[in-house]
Amino acid sequence: PWGASVQSHSGHTALLLEPGLNDLIEQLKRTTQIIYSKDAAYIVHRLSLRAGSRVIEAGTGSGGLTTALAWVVAPTGTVYTYELRAEAMNVARSNLERTGLLPYVHMHLGDIEQGFQQTNVDAVFLDVREPWQYLEHVRAALKPGGFFASLVPTVNQAVELLRGFEVHRFADVAVEELILRPYKPGAERLRPADAPVSHTGCLLFARCIGAD
Repeated sequence: PWGASVQSHSGHTALLLEPGLNDLIEQLKRTTQIIYSKDAAYIVHRLSLRAGSRVIEAGTGSGGLTTALAWVVAPTGTVYTYELRAEAMNVARSNLERTGLLPYVHMHLGDIEQGFQQTNVDAVFLDVREPWQYLEHVRAALKPGGFFASLVPTVNQAVELLRGFEVHRFADVAVEELILRPYKPGAERLRPADAPVSHTGCLLFARCIGAD
């Protein structure tokens, strides 16, 4: 049972703990860099997702954020995820099957240049090189007042996305970065870890407003 200790054939003791969402994301098989748990959790929060929400994601990558999104919207919501590369999509599908979350995800293989198949969704997240190029498609897919988020690795990309928000009428804009500093959990020598997770990307959030 979970919480029990077991011994290996070589005499080593192991503690059996049920994997949490952070474990599932961190241990995914990957072909691409995944979105870190610290960012994934905050993205879910800022997109205001809950059970029953409908959310679009592009691109899927190895399915790290897809796992977090599906975990939150299940069992009555849906994640619609788009990926251009077949290899990455196959890896993500395998990862989602392994975690039991695939039933809550609709996977689309192809480019998003032609737009999204869904409309009136609650939220859209873009993890693509030039997210500002697709804001018109985002507007067409989101419900009025819907939530949008994107993660970009460089400030240059963040600036271009901010300019896109002005052109395509997005409001309640925020640019944020999360820096996580873990500690070594020793009661006698409690101190920060030697290699904290620093910059992983710029997070941009906005709301879709009316055209008038």
